[in-house]
Amino acid sequence: MNRFGETLIHWYEENKRDLPWRDTKDPYKIWISEIILQQTRVVQGYDYYCRFIRRFPDVFALAAAGEDEVMKYWQGLGYYSRARNLHEAARSIAARGTFPDTYEEVRKLKGVGDYTAAAICSFAYGMPCAVVDGNVYRVLSRWLGVEEPIDTTQGKKLYAALAGELLEKSVPALYNQAIMDFGALQCVPSSPSCMFCPLADSCMALQKGLVDVLPRKQHKTKVSNRYFLYFYIDAGGDTFLHKREAGDIWHNLYEFPLIETGRAMEEEEVCVLPAYRQLFAECEILSVRLVAKQVKHVLSHRVIYADCYVVRIAPGGMPQGAFQCVPVGDLHKFAVPRLISRFFSVILKPNNQ
Repeated sequence: MNRFGETLIHWYEENKRDLPWRDTKDPYKIWISEIILQQTRVVQGYDYYCRFIRRFPDVFALAAAGEDEVMKYWQGLGYYSRARNLHEAARSIAARGTFPDTYEEVRKLKGVGDYTAAAICSFAYGMPCAVVDGNVYRVLSRWLGVEEPIDTTQGKKLYAALAGELLEKSVPALYNQAIMDFGALQCVPSSPSCMFCPLADSCMALQKGLVDVLPRKQHKTKVSNRYFLYFYIDAGGDTFLHKREAGDIWHNLYEFPLIETGRAMEEEEVCVLPAYRQLFAECEILSVRLVAKQVKHVLSHRVIYADCYVVRIAPGGMPQGAFQCVPVGDLHKFAVPRLISRFFSVILKPNNQ
């Protein structure tokens, strides 16, 4: 065992986190945990994992469920394509009768990339597959002093090769868990405690003063602003929801009737918008009330600024469009984006009715 791996494993045995997916060799449960943790911190993903496994304890239970229910259990985790891919892959696994047990077959599952396939195969089957996630990039870049950007084709190939060379092939699962936890807890992105790091004496980034700049990235994510006007329609005991379609954010999640504009709108501008007049063309509007203004919701490539209005209409009215009339008491049954869930908490308070 090389000194790097030995140091990491010793550190891990002293500092590892007690997590439920580490107490199993079940590839299904490991797969679920890895998909949840792709874009989610452990502290947030923990409860979601436990709840998801209680409802879908094996791949056949997940495959048999409807997509709306799967999305509901995923609600709040974001990056909802993960849940759709997970569901589709579960159905393909159920059709074949067993979870795949080779790297190539695991890699073919919908939504599974190189990292996730390596994690499943090493943790469930003990295969000598090196994982390379954000934590591993950071640890390797700093310890080796590698300045090649991690978001280029050349950089990804380089780090994959380095990870493979350093992998402790006799204990791949233990080593992979160790280096990921080390990156998550010790070699953190900002202000790591280098003074107490067991690799400090051999860390090239520390010696060169590059800890704060490694790992490097070549490309900067372009972020665009979007402006949403949401309308919670109060139709007595009912309201209306729309199911979002493919080709945009929040595919197959539900939301209130929406008008998207090119800029932030003042209240007096909203009611004269052609889209507003069309939406409520067949409704007798009794009152309009702004309940949330310029709520900021940050996604990976977008920042949404959303206003939410409560529009009370006379009985029998229907907004124009593909909307579903829903009893207010059933709103909790629908999978919605976190932004809409935030509006639920404002609108459905007793003093806001």
